[in-house]
Amino acid sequence: MPGALGASTNSVPTNGPPSAVIVETNSAAEREYENLLDADDAAQAEADKWIRENNEFRANGAGVPDADLNRRIRDRFESVRKAYEDFIRRFPNHVRARIAYGSLLGDLQDEAGAQRQWEKALELDPKNPAVYNNLAGAYSESGPAQKAFDYFSKAIELNPSEGLYYHNFGNSMFVLRKQAMEYYHLTEQQVFAKTLLLYSNAVRLAPDNFPFASDLAQTYYAIQPFRADDALKCWTNVLKLAHDDLEREGVLLHLARVKMLDGKFAEARAQLNSVSNENYRVLKANLFRNIELREHPAPATNSPARPS
Repeated sequence: MPGALGASTNSVPTNGPPSAVIVETNSAAEREYENLLDADDAAQAEADKWIRENNEFRANGAGVPDADLNRRIRDRFESVRKAYEDFIRRFPNHVRARIAYGSLLGDLQDEAGAQRQWEKALELDPKNPAVYNNLAGAYSESGPAQKAFDYFSKAIELNPSEGLYYHNFGNSMFVLRKQAMEYYHLTEQQVFAKTLLLYSNAVRLAPDNFPFASDLAQTYYAIQPFRADDALKCWTNVLKLAHDDLEREGVLLHLARVKMLDGKFAEARAQLNSVSNENYRVLKANLFRNIELREHPAPATNSPARPS
């Protein structure tokens, strides 16, 4: 939803064998579950389409308010929500249905409802990494932070080949860095280094994922001293993954910023001159101004001595 729904950080396992704790293993129930997921996906695709179209309308001075669009999306998902509730009422031990329903509730901003579904799923299947990942995300929002860190670690322990878990853990570590410093007995820079490692693992496991690569590259801004060469290499890799001109020019802004921070002002200006999208007009102007200030800093002025 605009202002609410973003790229999902929840994990919904749909492949592989059903969980061992599912009592109702009849094929009819499994077919119904798959149909339920299809209905969920169809509703999500339609909602995504509405959001894209509304963003395009807004760019042309039209579009509807977020509240109206959110209401329309909620109405679209109402039948899916009721279908999940009915399925879980009849098959209360179906772990994957509870995980998927929790993700839907989270997208609809019912965080408490989502957490209840995931906690029940964890009770049914205490070795399910997707549940630990989703609950860790919930604890990152509501606390306690220590439980979020522990649950992300558990998700990775149970499934070390899932890049999403490393990425989500990195997000939590970066945002909750003060709590991470206290919990892990680290300095802030050590927390940033740990975050960098988590993002690196996410990119290693999902090398074509643009958001993963972008978050890894942005972490270098927090590393001191600034590692310009590493940051430049990272953003160059992100550029290769851009899906469209908007993403591509956004990365060019970052490349210009890295070159500015590295003192390569002429290269930074040349990079900025290749950015033409109106969405980046203000950011581009700000970067040009910052380059000028760094290249030609104002002379220091001495305050006149106070008379004795």
